[in-house]
Amino acid sequence: MRLAVLDQSTVVTGRTPAESIRETLALATLCERLGYARYWLAEHHNSDAVAGAAPEVLMAAVAATTQRIRVGSAGIMLPHYASLKVAEQFRVLEAIAPGRIDMGLGRAPGSDGLTAYALNPNAAQAADQFPAQVRDLLAWVRGDRLVERHPFRDVRAQPEGPGAPQPWILGSSDYGAQVAAHFGLPYCFAHFITDGDGAEEAIALYREGFRPSAISQRPYVSVCVWAVAAETDAAAERLWSSRALWRLSRDRGVFIATPSPEEAMAHEWTEAEQARTARTRAKAIVGTGVSVAAQLRALAATLGADEVAVLSTAHDPAARRRSYELIAQAMGLAAEPGTALAAD
Repeated sequence: MRLAVLDQSTVVTGRTPAESIRETLALATLCERLGYARYWLAEHHNSDAVAGAAPEVLMAAVAATTQRIRVGSAGIMLPHYASLKVAEQFRVLEAIAPGRIDMGLGRAPGSDGLTAYALNPNAAQAADQFPAQVRDLLAWVRGDRLVERHPFRDVRAQPEGPGAPQPWILGSSDYGAQVAAHFGLPYCFAHFITDGDGAEEAIALYREGFRPSAISQRPYVSVCVWAVAAETDAAAERLWSSRALWRLSRDRGVFIATPSPEEAMAHEWTEAEQARTARTRAKAIVGTGVSVAAQLRALAATLGADEVAVLSTAHDPAARRRSYELIAQAMGLAAEPGTALAAD
């Protein structure tokens, strides 16, 4: 089973969003040394919780400072943009890091409605045209001609070259699964958004409807999960407390910076909040590296996933790095010689 990383450039209390971006760059180089297969970057807008607003820019920086790991978007929220411009961005990225670029595409806004409108006043209509946008984008990034009678059939995406980025469809519902199946693309289910609700149904729908393509001859499934590991279960639970308070706010529609464990422990939890958090914790992947690895393997086996992408957040960047180290070690990833697997 392949193991990948999703990084949202999470904003935390007490540090600036700009620091979150720089922490992303540092984490990417570590994850490459640890043996992770891919490093994916999220797109969110107008959020106090996430600094990653431009994955295509971060991808260029990560690709230029790494040598082996695949670098991708998770994802580009396509209704915000013209397909040609996205194709050009990913053709440039492919030129920077040939054979290492993943182009993950999503339909969700990654923001509130007003912000989506600011990004593209026609975003609502564009969302309805998502399959057509995907069709055109695939042709442009692969150097193919657009469909007959297309008004832009003679337009080419530069820079041209022999390679092409690997396209993916990302989603947390049946819709994305059906689009991925129709175009014969790899599919990643956003387990961390839904706590797994709907995962089995979406993946089954994808496999049943998959149409082999020049891009992929068979279905390929990844599942993106939130997980955190520490040296002990107690230490991992302490890291989880930050996520618990953040998640409580998210479920109320308020996206805050990730609090510290001290802030989470100082919160005066109501009985209703405790009950809600207990339900969330029951589905969370938290523990020692060995425990987290076992839970990841079990989840992949249950869903029939070929790959798992891990989103690990923590207030302390050293604790987040250590989480990825422990998971890599327990999963048996092949770290580069000289990579220290020890706490900072």
